[in-house]
Amino acid sequence: MKKNLFVLAAALLMFCGVQAQTLVIAHRGYWKTPGSAQNSITSLLKADSIGCYGSEFDVWLTKDNHLIVNHDPTINGYNIEQTPAKTLTAQKLKNGEKVSTLEQYLTAAKKHTKLKLVLELKQHATTVREDLAAQKIVKMIKKMHLEDRVIYISFSANAVRQLIKLAPKGTPVYYLNGEIPPKELKEMGCAGLDYHFDVLRKHPEWIDECHRLGLKVNVWTVRNTELMHEFDGRADFLTTDLPEEALKVLKK
Repeated sequence: MKKNLFVLAAALLMFCGVQAQTLVIAHRGYWKTPGSAQNSITSLLKADSIGCYGSEFDVWLTKDNHLIVNHDPTINGYNIEQTPAKTLTAQKLKNGEKVSTLEQYLTAAKKHTKLKLVLELKQHATTVREDLAAQKIVKMIKKMHLEDRVIYISFSANAVRQLIKLAPKGTPVYYLNGEIPPKELKEMGCAGLDYHFDVLRKHPEWIDECHRLGLKVNVWTVRNTELMHEFDGRADFLTTDLPEEALKVLKK
């Protein structure tokens, strides 16, 4: 009897478009805390330590075709796509850590965390370089046996299509740019949308549409409690610079 009631409640939640729980993804890791920095291994470990569902990070392909973790297209004045990895990985982040290769970052994740790894493939200068980056990323994830923990995201529709094609069937891949409606995302093979909160304020109907289509909704970048409350129970995920605060708000 209890089991039947539970199934009925879950079905009603889905029918009404209400999510049982909105999960927290730390934007570039948990970096707004002492000793941390954006896209650092420390930020990854700190996101895990406070109980986040996932931690987001950014990946680029260097001039000599190595993968490194960084948000901006430059590091200390060096253009990533035009600079060898050896030069880039000698640079230091704000907390004193050196810039990580993707392999170093994933090794730390595999050893020390159970987080979902939300990997953003950055939009590169050419689709040829994006395609190569996607190939190398998917190959590395497979080699490290992390396929069940990785979620892919990108602002590039080309990169999204490549990741959908190359990754194992069922791997979550999300588009970030905000202009493609849910039906077209489903046709592309995306797991859902991952859009800025302004887009979802402009198109609030997209949230329910996604859920009717069996897609997930992530909203970024949430930087205050007002937004946390606004999307709590509506979005499946919140990507935020304040993960510890978001966890408290979403548990109330």
